[in-house]
Amino acid sequence: MARINPKFSAELKSFGAFDANACYNCGNCTAVCSLSDENNSFPRKMVRYSVLGLDNEIQMSLEPWLCYYCGECSTTCPREAQPGELMMSLRRWLTSKYDWTGLSGLLYKSLSATIVAFILLAAGVIWFAASQNFNTEKMLHFGHYFEMIAIAAVFVVILIPDIINMWWKTVYKTKVKVPVSAYFKALGELIIHMFTQKRTLGCDDSKTRWLEHLILVAGYLTLLFTTVFLDWFATQSTFIIILGYVESAVIFVITFIFMGERIMKKQEVSIHAHPSDWFFVIWLFLMGLTAFTVRLFIDLDILETNIWMYLIHLIILVQWALIIVPFGKWTHFLFRSFAMYFQRIKELDG
Repeated sequence: MARINPKFSAELKSFGAFDANACYNCGNCTAVCSLSDENNSFPRKMVRYSVLGLDNEIQMSLEPWLCYYCGECSTTCPREAQPGELMMSLRRWLTSKYDWTGLSGLLYKSLSATIVAFILLAAGVIWFAASQNFNTEKMLHFGHYFEMIAIAAVFVVILIPDIINMWWKTVYKTKVKVPVSAYFKALGELIIHMFTQKRTLGCDDSKTRWLEHLILVAGYLTLLFTTVFLDWFATQSTFIIILGYVESAVIFVITFIFMGERIMKKQEVSIHAHPSDWFFVIWLFLMGLTAFTVRLFIDLDILETNIWMYLIHLIILVQWALIIVPFGKWTHFLFRSFAMYFQRIKELDG
C-alpha cells in the first residue's frame, strides 16, 4: 500500500518547484514530450505522484532522470504548472535523498548556507596561503596534490555511497532480479551516456544544446586530466601547454554562452534557473578562465609577483571540488548517467 506524504508538495517547493497543484491532469505534457513512450509517461506520472505526495514511489523511480528538460511541456501547459521545472526540482530532491551526508539538501534549500560554505572555504584557502607566506612553489605544489586527493576522496567517501544508495532505491527495492552478468552487459550504456548524453538528441530541436554540452564535457574532462595527471602548471612540454590552453579556452567560451542564454532567458530551460544552476555554470567558467590566466602568467614569468591570481584560482578550485561537485548541480551529470545504466538493467530483467 502506497504511503502518502501530505507535506511533500511544500517540501518540494523548497527545491525550486512551482505549484504542481495547478495541474488538472490533462496529459498535454506527456503528449508533447518526444521522450515519452508507453513505458515512460513522463512528466505526467511524476506530476501526479508529486501532487498526491507519493514520495516513496518517486524515490524508487528513474523517470526524473530520463527527462532532459527541453521545456516543451512547460511552454505548452495550459495551466502554467511548469512540469519541466517540477522534473528539475525532483532531480534536486532526489539528489538530497541519495546523499548520505544531508548537505545536498541543505545547500539546495538555503542560498545563505551555500554562500557561507563558499566564504568559509575561501577563508580556509587564504589562511593556508598566508601560513605558507604566499610561497608560489608551495602553493602550486599544494594545488596539484589537492586536485588528486580531492577527486579520490570525494568519489570514495561521497559519490560512490550516493550511487549505491541510488541503486538500492531504484533497482534493489523495485525487486529487479538479474544475474551479475547483466550489470556488465549494460555497462556500455553507462559509458555512452556519461560521455555523450546522447539521449538529449531525442528531444526536439536539441542538436545545438547537445553539441554544446558534448564539447563542454570533453573540455572539462580533458582539462582535468591535463592539470592533474600531466601537471599542466609545472610542465615544460609545449604540446601539453598548448593543449591546456585550448581546453581551458573551450570551457570558458562554452560556459560564457550558457550564461548569456540564462541572462537572455529566451529558452524555457533558462527562465527559472535555480541558484545551483548559476553556481555550476559560473564556477565552471571561472575554472577555465583562471586556469588559462595562471598558465599565461607562468609563461610570462610574472606569476610569482602576481600570486593573487593563483590564489583566486585555488579558491575557485577548492569551492568547485568540495561544494559543487559532491553536493551541487555537477552530480546531476553523474546520476543521470547511472539512471540510464540502471534503466537498461531493468529492461534486461524484463
